[in-house]
Amino acid sequence: MTTSPDDAAIPPRRARRTVDELIRAKNARPILSLADLDAMAADIFESDKELDEFLEFTHAERQRDLA
Repeated sequence: MTTSPDDAAIPPRRARRTVDELIRAKNARPILSLADLDAMAADIFESDKELDEFLEFTHAERQRDLA
């Protein structure tokens, strides 16, 4: 079997995992309260300002889609 230059651009396939396997691999836990979400937001956004800008953008996009 020969390879072509195009083959190098195609990454190898990963083994398929079930949702349960992915959850276990990531050690994911369910969100049980708003405090859980607040704690996650601290890990995602660097500041409250950045979070507020994201929420404003999301709200504006949703409103735009309704028009």
